[in-house]
Amino acid sequence: MRPTIKDLDDGAKMVSQTLIRVNKIMKKEKQCYLGIDVSKSWFDLSMISVIDNEKQAMISVRFNNDEQGIKQLNKWLKENEVPFNGNSLLVVENTGVYHRLLWAYCSNKNLPIHIGNAAQIKWSQGITRGKNDLVDSQRLCIYCLRHADDLKATPALDPVLLKLKDLFTARSRLISQCNSINVYLHGLKRANTPDVQQLMESAHKPATEGLKKSLEEVEAQILRIITASEAIKRSYDLLLSVPGIGHVTTIYLICCTNNFAGNVSGKQLASYAGVVPFGHSSGSSIRGRNKVHKMANKELKKLLHMGARSVATHNSEFRNYYERKKAEGKHDLAIINAIRNKMVLRVVAVIKNQRKYVDNYQKAA
Repeated sequence: MRPTIKDLDDGAKMVSQTLIRVNKIMKKEKQCYLGIDVSKSWFDLSMISVIDNEKQAMISVRFNNDEQGIKQLNKWLKENEVPFNGNSLLVVENTGVYHRLLWAYCSNKNLPIHIGNAAQIKWSQGITRGKNDLVDSQRLCIYCLRHADDLKATPALDPVLLKLKDLFTARSRLISQCNSINVYLHGLKRANTPDVQQLMESAHKPATEGLKKSLEEVEAQILRIITASEAIKRSYDLLLSVPGIGHVTTIYLICCTNNFAGNVSGKQLASYAGVVPFGHSSGSSIRGRNKVHKMANKELKKLLHMGARSVATHNSEFRNYYERKKAEGKHDLAIINAIRNKMVLRVVAVIKNQRKYVDNYQKAA
């Protein structure tokens, strides 16, 4: 009996499926761990591949830190068969602005990237001697390999949040420049004669007026971004409902947490802000008092401090809390720090529950 066309098609399908199974079995699983040291003009990349649990030799290469360099990086990754999925991880130190091209590239290609704290990475390496760009990339690569199970991928780059961060930074710089001129003129006022002082103030007047105008434009841009983004506007309204959290603190919290991406906890944010007291004791000889750690986001801590001072005076709940603790003999700054901690915990709570803060203390009163 001669085979029909249908029989031939079925046979071809069976052969094709068999070949696919064989290829899957023969194809070796590959994980890639990449460390990149970024500078202004270029970045050095080191990579260790693990194929079927066998670690391969480290590869190092350098690319320009520009659009052309990113294209060359993309070509190099494809030539070296780097998987663009969870089997790869790229570690880079937070450099402020220099790593943004890499971050954007990884976000577009779904390549997991961990943007780590430079101090944490350095301390994890133990005692080291000497450094250069190539050595730093190799150390980052080894760090990536050793800690891959614990490292969390950084959320994808959000252009809207990035623009908001840049505008907030510009706002801070403009305010700093205005204050610098005002302090300088105020200092001259004590030593100059009235006519010389008037001359100096006239010379600086165009600069201060220009800075104030630029500041108004920046703040208007910030408000436009907040109102245009539904997610940012939602977080903005929720945070403003917390006592002691004002307009500036709200924007800064959204910027430094990437709009609370990654499900940050209250304890994590409080530790990041430097308002968590840590113990300091060892054996029977060291009995230090609990105190906050100096490693913190100082700008966020300053904003929380001003908010805590305000609610300790004008909010009935915190004012009563402050007076009660003061009567117990607590130090002023210890009480203010406790208020800052309470504010941070409430910030995370309203974001997690997606509900505005309800002042039950006021209702009970």
